[in-house]
Amino acid sequence: MKSYLENRDQRVSVYNNKPHNLSSSWIQVKHGVPQGSILGPLLFLIYIHDLCLSVNKLANPILFADDTTIIISNANPDEFQKNINSVMTKITSWFQSNLLSLKYNKTHFMQFRTKKQNEGKIQILVPNSINSNINSTKFFSLIIDNSLSWKDHITAITSKLNKAWYVIRLLKPFLTMRMIYFSYAHSVLSYGIIFWGNSHAHHTNSIFKIQKRIIRIITNSDSRNTRQQLFKHKYFHYHDNTFSPCLSL
Repeated sequence: MKSYLENRDQRVSVYNNKPHNLSSSWIQVKHGVPQGSILGPLLFLIYIHDLCLSVNKLANPILFADDTTIIISNANPDEFQKNINSVMTKITSWFQSNLLSLKYNKTHFMQFRTKKQNEGKIQILVPNSINSNINSTKFFSLIIDNSLSWKDHITAITSKLNKAWYVIRLLKPFLTMRMIYFSYAHSVLSYGIIFWGNSHAHHTNSIFKIQKRIIRIITNSDSRNTRQQLFKHKYFHYHDNTFSPCLSL
């Protein structure tokens, strides 16, 4: 392992259409994980393993590759703010001790609350400013908002399904509908549906309407067919607990 990590050099090259590409000088890698290597992901996990240990008494850290989420909860507002600043101090200290830098401009703070609950004013004491008190953020490709209404996530899905509907309409004469549906629509609908599938109908109606349009194209149905007729087609199974039919295998 020592021979694998030591005596490594790296440089940055910029490739363009010009006769000569631009490259920096070679420098020796004194710390970190070799990029693009097979052992890279494993070495990185080992490298950041003790990050959770530095804050697990005050918070619940969640690590996935190089994305880190820290969940802090406390019923007392004063203790809540105190824990937040303690965690940020410990995180900053850990990064400095391990020769890493925390990207504060990509660090978000979101406070979960009910619709009737007023948002508390939290002052985060860190060397640099972070995006504090945001209303929504991405978490494993799910857009989570501070009231867990899933409104922003459903809006994003609606946009993707509109594009899928357009592609399906164009490609129908050339490809099988089953392959197109699974590639462009079903994958979008099914991802994370266990979380956002039971959202208020006011938010999900837009998805439902686009879905019906897609089904009408696939089944050659017209606007006079009812929802029950569409979802009882031989190509679909309808699930009452969600509004998402899936193609029969």
